[in-house]
Amino acid sequence: MSQGKIVAIVTGAISIFLAIAYLILVQLLDFRSEMIPAPTSMVPISGNFAEVLKN
Repeated sequence: MSQGKIVAIVTGAISIFLAIAYLILVQLLDFRSEMIPAPTSMVPISGNFAEVLKN
């Protein structure tokens, strides 16, 4: 086999490994618990966000 084919096979194997590891990680994080939205008690009520960002 030429060196280019070996590099392509190794790169493909690494890519498949990373894809499977990512899917497993996403499944583990998904099974932890129900997603609860962040609290909005600290969000300013005013609609003028430019002034909020200046502070």
